[in-house]
Amino acid sequence: MARNRKLVAQINVVPMIDVMLVLLVIFMVTAPFINPGQVELPSVGKTSQTPSQPLEVIIKESGEYVLRDRAAGNAEQIVKKSDLADEIAALHRASPDQPVVIAADKNVRYEEVMNTMTLLQRAQITRIGLLARPAP
Repeated sequence: MARNRKLVAQINVVPMIDVMLVLLVIFMVTAPFINPGQVELPSVGKTSQTPSQPLEVIIKESGEYVLRDRAAGNAEQIVKKSDLADEIAALHRASPDQPVVIAADKNVRYEEVMNTMTLLQRAQITRIGLLARPAP
């Protein structure tokens, strides 16, 4: 009498589970030794000296913009935000090597400072800096 034999396809997953557990243990042991990349941000005490006679863009907490030209004897003028780029471009054409620094009140939103930097970059001003008070 002939017996009907059926082939049964089975996959033995035990060796795969063993390998996965070994890898898991290796990662768990080595993970605490991995040093994540740390970024050293400059502190205010490490800032370099400001240029001798920059053109300052002062952003007050009230939203008012003031231009102070240190090369012209600290002459200040109040400008609207819409006219800021034109005024600075005109002053920059007179002395193209003069740097421009932004001095914002500490309560001014960072977004406003970034928008001012974008305006200056669109006006083809390449030397832009942020003015900070040194730590006491």
